[in-house]
Amino acid sequence: MKLRLMLGLVGAIAFAAWGAGPAAADPTSVGICSSAGTSLSGNYHNLTIRGNAFVAGGMTIADAATLNVRGNLILAPGSCLDAFSLGTVTVGGNIIVQKGAILGLGCTLNSIGPGPPCYGQTTSDTVGGNIIGNQPLTMYLDGDTVRGNVVSNGGGPGLFGTFLNFPVKDNTIGGNLIMQGWQGGWAGAIRDVVGGNVIFSRNASVQDPDANEVVTNTIRGNLICFGNSPAVQVGDSGGTPNTVGGKKIGQCTAPGL
Repeated sequence: MKLRLMLGLVGAIAFAAWGAGPAAADPTSVGICSSAGTSLSGNYHNLTIRGNAFVAGGMTIADAATLNVRGNLILAPGSCLDAFSLGTVTVGGNIIVQKGAILGLGCTLNSIGPGPPCYGQTTSDTVGGNIIGNQPLTMYLDGDTVRGNVVSNGGGPGLFGTFLNFPVKDNTIGGNLIMQGWQGGWAGAIRDVVGGNVIFSRNASVQDPDANEVVTNTIRGNLICFGNSPAVQVGDSGGTPNTVGGKKIGQCTAPGL
């Protein structure tokens, strides 16, 4: 995966969190939000985020914050949650990411950024239900366990907007993974284990010819790709062909996929 995957996200939004000192969300992590916002930890029945918020990390998972939401976690329109850190997030219900909102969740050995956000460790963020994006600005999902589906419809900064990325990497998803209609800098699904189908459709970029990488996934159902521009590809990911229990359909029948 190219370094610009996260550097593009950082530079595009002019994040205050990186290098901002003690007030930042996590000085060991890449800032996901435009400002640190509210520090979140502890237990909630349901939680709605308005504005910016973060789950603080640290040098080890044991030192980081823990956020438990028994029911649903909702990101209101235009809000941002930076949990791209060694903090631990557990949601019993669904995560709903509304229009223009940003979600960063999870941290693995493969996380990419200008600093060492994971320090060689992998978090165990868990969602008991689904992650559903309704025109999100972007989501950065890295190393999460989702019992249900991950579904994103539309969103992004647009073809000629700020260069942003939409990476879904190293996750375990019990249901389906559906990414459709997102327009931005780079989008892709890499090294995910999916219990249902993967549908990757109508995602577009004119800023990055290497966009729409879908590789090295293990999919119990079908892999369906259509209407993406550029077409779904291996790109420079160095990835291997997807392992698919069902059928490969559309663009995902290309060599290397």
